[in-house]
Amino acid sequence: MPVNAANDDPEKARRFRDAALPHLDDVYTLARYLLRDASDAEDAVQECYLRALKHFDSYRGPAMKPWLLAILRNVCRAEYARRASSPTGAIEDVADKEEQTPLWSEAPETPETHILRQRDASTIRRLVSALAEPFRETFVLREIQNLSYREIADLADVPVGTVMSRLARARAMLRSAWMAEQEPPK
Repeated sequence: MPVNAANDDPEKARRFRDAALPHLDDVYTLARYLLRDASDAEDAVQECYLRALKHFDSYRGPAMKPWLLAILRNVCRAEYARRASSPTGAIEDVADKEEQTPLWSEAPETPETHILRQRDASTIRRLVSALAEPFRETFVLREIQNLSYREIADLADVPVGTVMSRLARARAMLRSAWMAEQEPPK
């Protein structure tokens, strides 16, 4: 079924829009963490939504968000494979700190508090981005996307115990890296 077939079926397009668009920010957030580049993340999200629309008639899952994240994960994996086989080789780590806003925000009480929060948010994003891929993915899916262990296990096609182990290790690595960041220079 061609992607533009949604134009032929306005009811399908409406149902898809109602079901999938509320998760757009979550899908983009995961893409941003997996691909580490805003432009690549936007492309991956677009491809994810095109694939989801194309296969929306066959969707029978219990929840739309894990289904979309699974599609996105496959799109990102395909991009990793494409980059690995390209002449340029490895994926570059792009730090668009000005473009990226904190995933959480509280009203700053003072300018000093605002600067400290920005610094901390930037440090956290950098530390999460530095995690190895399976730990970063698991951490983002649990702590940012709020998926259950079971949903993450189904999405990553690993046992729940592996999800729990990866999450515990990711938290420990982040804690160690955070403590190292907070130590005064000698």
